[in-house]
This record gives sequence, C-alpha cells and structure tokens, in this order.
Amino acid sequence: MQQTRFNAFGHKITGLSLGADDSMTKPFEPLELVARVKAHKCTLNDQPLLLTPTEFSILEILCRNRGNVVSSEDLFHQIWKNEYYTKTNNTITAHIRHLREKMGDSYENPKYIKTVWGYGYKIED
Repeated sequence: MQQTRFNAFGHKITGLSLGADDSMTKPFEPLELVARVKAHKCTLNDQPLLLTPTEFSILEILCRNRGNVVSSEDLFHQIWKNEYYTKTNNTITAHIRHLREKMGDSYENPKYIKTVWGYGYKIED
C-alpha cells in the first residue's frame, strides 16, 4: 500500500507505508536530508572541501574553539555523544588525518590543525 505525504518543503513524498526494514521514526524525509547536507558548505582558499559529516563536525568544533586545545575525548563525545571512548581509540586520529589530507595539511608541518601531543588538537588564530 502506497502512502502520499508532503514534507516541510512542500515536496510530494510517495512510498510504502508498510514493510519497512525497521520501525524507527526517522527525524526527516530524504529530500530534507539532502537540503540539510547542502546547507553545510566548506571551502578552503575558495576551493570546496568535500568532507564527510564527521570531518565537517570535527572542523566545526575546532573552529568554534579557535585558539584553544580540544581534547580527543571531548571531540569524540561532542560528535558521538555517549558512545564508548578509551585513550587507545584511534577514531579521532583517523578522521583528523583524512581531514588534513583533504585540506593539504600535514602532521609534520601543519598549517591549520595543530596536534597538542597527549591531549588533542587546535586551530590557532
């Protein structure tokens, strides 16, 4: 059985009303997701950066805290909320590495994201 609805943007949404893979209520319709993702644009030196949502979140947090060190643990909890974190967790390190690659930055001689050894990361003023 198909159901027709309209989302917050007035777009017609037609889909199955029964037989979904899960029964969780989604926070928004697919067209709304596209609109929300497109609203987050990131450029560096007038060049677009194609970032994953996690990379975008890390960069946003570091920019909001410009000049201050943000611990890996704080980054982890701000992005994944109450998920499990340990000091041996390399998740943030891996995302920072990918972010630096996309920004043309390096660990050895960083222009943008500085590592504060044993604590976290920062973007300087």
